[in-house]
Amino acid sequence: MANAPVQRMSQLMAKTLRDDPADAEVLSHKLLVRAGYVRRTAAGIWSWLPLGKKVLANVERVVREEMDAIGAQEVLLPALLPREPYDATGRWDEYGQELFRLKDRKGGDYLLGPTHEEIFTLLVKDQCTSYKDLPVILYQIQSKFRDEARPRAGILRGREFLMKDSYSFDTADEGLAEAYARHREAYQRIFARLGLDYRIVAATAGAMGGSKSEEFLAPAEAGEDTFADCPNCDFAANTEAINYALQPVDGSAVPALEEIPTPATPTIETLAASLGVQASDTLKNLLVKVDGEIVAVGVPGDREVDFGKVEEHFAPATVEMVTEADFADRPDLVRGYVGPQGLGEKVTYIADPRVAPGTAWITGANKADTHAKNVVAGRDFEVDEYVDVVVVQEGDPCPKCGTGLKLDRAIEIGHIFQLGRKYADALKLDVLGQNGKPVRVTMGSYGIGVSRAVAALAEQTADEQGLCWPKEIAPADVHVVAAGKALQTELALDVAGKLAAAGVRVLVDDRAGVSPGVKFTDAELIGVPQILVAGRRSAEGVLELKDRKTGEREEVSVEDAIARLTA
Repeated sequence: MANAPVQRMSQLMAKTLRDDPADAEVLSHKLLVRAGYVRRTAAGIWSWLPLGKKVLANVERVVREEMDAIGAQEVLLPALLPREPYDATGRWDEYGQELFRLKDRKGGDYLLGPTHEEIFTLLVKDQCTSYKDLPVILYQIQSKFRDEARPRAGILRGREFLMKDSYSFDTADEGLAEAYARHREAYQRIFARLGLDYRIVAATAGAMGGSKSEEFLAPAEAGEDTFADCPNCDFAANTEAINYALQPVDGSAVPALEEIPTPATPTIETLAASLGVQASDTLKNLLVKVDGEIVAVGVPGDREVDFGKVEEHFAPATVEMVTEADFADRPDLVRGYVGPQGLGEKVTYIADPRVAPGTAWITGANKADTHAKNVVAGRDFEVDEYVDVVVVQEGDPCPKCGTGLKLDRAIEIGHIFQLGRKYADALKLDVLGQNGKPVRVTMGSYGIGVSRAVAALAEQTADEQGLCWPKEIAPADVHVVAAGKALQTELALDVAGKLAAAGVRVLVDDRAGVSPGVKFTDAELIGVPQILVAGRRSAEGVLELKDRKTGEREEVSVEDAIARLTA
C-alpha cells in the first residue's frame, strides 16, 4: 500500500468556528463552515478549503469509478458556451432569468453552462458519423451555473455547483433503454458507496424535455423537494410528478344553478363559515397571468394551488399572479367572487382533475358579494384543460393502489432522463445507418450533484457534536489528537507517520498552544471516522481509540492501534 501524506493541523488552512454563521439556515451549511470545509465568497458562490476539497474529490472518485465501470468515457467541455446551440433548442429563452448570459468584446452572446445537452450533441455530431461509432456514453465532472433568485442553504442551492453529467447516444430506442438501466444501476452503486440513504422516485422532465424521468432523492429536513411514498405498494414520486386521472361523475340530478347573496365573503374561509359548508364543497379560482394573458385556475376550496406545477405546465411562458391594476383593467373579474361560469373566451380556464365533469360546486358568481351554488362542471362551465395543479397532501390516495400516501422532504442528488430525439432533432444529429441511409440518434441525459452529495451526506450523518463522514468520502481515515504536552505530541506524530507509511490517510492535531478541550471538540466537529488520542497514558505507550459515529472508546497500545487501523 502506498504511503499517504500526513496532514498536520498546525499547517492546515482550516480554521474552525465555535458559532454558527449568521446566515446559516440548515445543518450542512452551519457545520461545513464551522468545521473549515467551505467559505462563502459571494451569495451562492463557495470556496472549498483543503478538507472540503478532499471530501469533494472523494465523491468525484466514486462517481468516476462507477461511470468508468459501465463503459462511459470522460471528457471535459467548456463552461463558457456560445448562444447558437441553445437558440436551436429553444433553451436560451426557456431557462429565463436562471441563465447567466454575457457578451464578449465583439458583442457576441455567450452563456455559462447550466447543463450541456446541446454541446455534447454537437460533439457527437462532429465525431460520430456511422452507426458503427455508436452506442457511446460520454461524461464530465464540471462546474455548472444557474442564477438562482434566492441562493440559500450553503452549497445545497448555489449559483455555481459541481455536477457529473453524462449522455448516451444510440441509434435505437432499445439502446437508450439499456443505457438508462445501466446508469440507474450505476447510480445505486454510487450512492450506496457514498453512504447515502436515498429513494428513486418518478419525476417531471422540466426544461430538459424527454420522456421517462426519475430522481434520486436523499431524505433530509433541509430538502427542497417533497416526495410521496406509498406504504402499501412500490409507488414513489416527486409530488410535482403526481397526476390523478380524471373521473367524471353523474351530475344530472343536481338542481339548476342558483345565485345567493354572500356579503363580505371574499375568501374560502369566510364563505364556508357563512354558509355552514365544508371548504371542499367550494371551488377556488386563482387568477394568474401567462405571458400577460389572464388564466383562471380552478381547484377545490380545501386545496392549495402548487404554483410550481402551474409554471411547469406553461413553461417556457412567464407566469405571474394578477395585481390590483389587472382587476382595475378588467371590471368583469370581481376580486374574491370569480366563478368559471360566464368567463367566456376572454379567460382561459384550467382546472384540477378533481373538478371533474358532473361535480357540483359553490363558487363566485362574478358579482360583488354574490356566490352561486349547484354550479356543475360540464353543464354550467367548460374546462379548457385539466392539469393536476394542487399541492399533494399527506394521506392523498396513491395513484397506483389508493392507499394514503406518506410525504417526506428530500434533497435531489441525481436525475436521469430518456431524452429521446429532442436535441438530436434540433441539432440534426444523424449517423449513417446499416442500409446507407441517415438515422436520427436518440439520447439519454444523466446527472449527479457532486457538491450537493457532500451537503446531503452532512445533513444525513451529522450529530450534535458535528460532522460524521462515512469512510469512503472522509478527508482522512483517522484523526490523531495530541493532547498538548511535548511527549504526547511526539507520540502522536510517531503514530501518524507509521499509519501513513501503511497507506492510512491521517489528520494529526499537533497544534501548540491549543487546549486539549478545543482539540477534542474540533475532532468531533471535523468528523473523521476514527479518532486516536495521545493523552494521559502516552508515557506508557497507550492511546485512546474512539469511533466517531458510535462514540465507543477503548484504550489500545500503539501496536494494536496501528494493527486495527491498517486492517
